[in-house]
Amino acid sequence: MKFVQKIWQRVREVMPLSGFYFDRPIVLFQSDDWGRVGVRDREGWEQLRSAGMNLGERAYDFYTLESAEDVSELRNVMLRHRDSNGRTPCIEMNFVPVNLDFERMKAGGFTTIELLTIAQGWPEGWKRPGLLEAYREGVEAGVFCVALHGSTHFCRPGVERNLQEEGQRAELLRTLWQAGTPYIHWRMPWIGFEYWNPEQPPEQRFLSMEDQRALIGQTFGAFAKLFSALPRSACAPGYRANQDTQLAWSQHGIRVAQNGPGSFRPPHFGSSNVLQLSRNIEFEPATDDSFSIDTCMRNAQACIDRGIPAIVSVHSINFHSTLKDFRTRTIGLLDEFLDALEAKYSNLMYLHDDDLYELINRGEYQGVNGVVRVNVTRETFTARKMAKPVESREDV
Repeated sequence: MKFVQKIWQRVREVMPLSGFYFDRPIVLFQSDDWGRVGVRDREGWEQLRSAGMNLGERAYDFYTLESAEDVSELRNVMLRHRDSNGRTPCIEMNFVPVNLDFERMKAGGFTTIELLTIAQGWPEGWKRPGLLEAYREGVEAGVFCVALHGSTHFCRPGVERNLQEEGQRAELLRTLWQAGTPYIHWRMPWIGFEYWNPEQPPEQRFLSMEDQRALIGQTFGAFAKLFSALPRSACAPGYRANQDTQLAWSQHGIRVAQNGPGSFRPPHFGSSNVLQLSRNIEFEPATDDSFSIDTCMRNAQACIDRGIPAIVSVHSINFHSTLKDFRTRTIGLLDEFLDALEAKYSNLMYLHDDDLYELINRGEYQGVNGVVRVNVTRETFTARKMAKPVESREDV
């Protein structure tokens, strides 16, 4: 089985694919983890420290949950900018519309996983007044688009197995849950990602098609209750998705799949006729000590020179301010980055995923002042040829 998988991987790297190229500079923003709770603000932080956890070693020890003010500040900086067609930049916000229900889990002795949708409220001990309204105001202003991420974000079967084994891992899980924190991933990578269990043999790490379809269906339901709409774009937690994931997404109406950074692959249709987009600029000042606007601009230039969209990856932690103020620096850098893009490219276009899907299928999209037409060409490429960007870094 492993030999066959290696051969198939090599074939895929050299297999010609049909990609889409554009005659104008296009910039998209994609952002993960919105709505997902982390360390429960200062009270949860102190509770974990009292339990013996040495917090503060990495940025994600400070991951909490965005506040209404965080979201409003992001909206405001986006509203200050326009592209050549008068359009504001728009962030594709990938939501986790479900959190752990710590109150019910506590009542059961933290022996099972219980879920609470954001539409039902925030978990016990969490307070975010005005946050849902702030999300919706950004959507109405045209600077946010809501998309699908996951529900637990971690691999539930893997976590449940560790919980049942009653070892040190189960003790760590309960320590976190008692403090209103679902997990801190870098401290426990064995929890995996929603559709992917790292502790299984390589050929069995992805959940079955049936399990993935059920999870995605449940997450769609929670998303619809929160936003009264269905998503058309999705990004798998940890970027771990396979053909079964793509098929389940497609069956639920997803038209665009967001993939992680690491290549200059052009947009192209993959399995289940889902448009594949690969991020190629990492805008992560909260987690990247070497972050610079110059690097972002060089990668943007490399994309535009190739005729492909510059797709910016920026996780929600960059806008958090409750435990540590990542937001102030990020907002300033984002403002600077948008200024630089607008100064350099007089015919710049800010799009979101659905715009790009329409552009590829119809050669046009609906702008703020009417229909915008762009020349779209199709050319073949191979994954190996587009494998590495000019400047990148390992994910944290």
